[in-house]
Amino acid sequence: MSQVLPLPGAAAPVDAGTLAEQIFRTLQSAIVTGEIAPGSKISEPELARQHGVSRGPLREALHRLEGQKLLVRVPHVGARVVSLSHQELIELYEIRESLEGMACRLAAERMAPARIDELRRVLQAHERDEGYQAGRGYYLQEGDDDFHYRIVQGSGNLMLFRMLCDELYQLARMYRVRFSALPNRPRQAFAEHHRILDAIADRDGELAEILMRRHIRASRLNIEKQIAQGNLTRREA
Repeated sequence: MSQVLPLPGAAAPVDAGTLAEQIFRTLQSAIVTGEIAPGSKISEPELARQHGVSRGPLREALHRLEGQKLLVRVPHVGARVVSLSHQELIELYEIRESLEGMACRLAAERMAPARIDELRRVLQAHERDEGYQAGRGYYLQEGDDDFHYRIVQGSGNLMLFRMLCDELYQLARMYRVRFSALPNRPRQAFAEHHRILDAIADRDGELAEILMRRHIRASRLNIEKQIAQGNLTRREA
């Protein structure tokens, strides 16, 4: 059965563009946080009927979600929420390790001091987060409140930003959310973030790249360890 969520402000009349944006944001959030499970079928007629919208705004929203790699089209089935295989997940982490490592090196060379101060405030917010304090996971806000996003932004490389913070960003967030509470990972990741930030602040691009690559590799290896121990199935990963 398809899983759908109510849209905010459904009673107020809105134009097609605003409605498409509402649908897009609602579905995006539900997919990334796991409220709509990986592999779930997305029924256009059901969504349109439940929310009282025409197929035009709905299809626009679904098309945008496809562009973010959160939905895939399956022949004779229709749209489904993406569910990466184990191999595809490893490949995603390998891409992140390489490209975010490069972004970190460039950020150390190019990031303005004020931006580095803002990045430090992101880590301070992370440390105050209730979920982190309770050991449930590490800070996983998006955009300017995301440590990784800020670093890619600080690289000053527009093509790299488009690849990591547009095309692959929400897909990567989806799996970061899913695995954020694996045993021992939250505090380890937080400590790694601090070391990365110190290298950026010291303008040591080589060290910053090495530390970011190690950070993402550690996440991947932790996921693989959990799978090997049977704590995660390959289907869940």
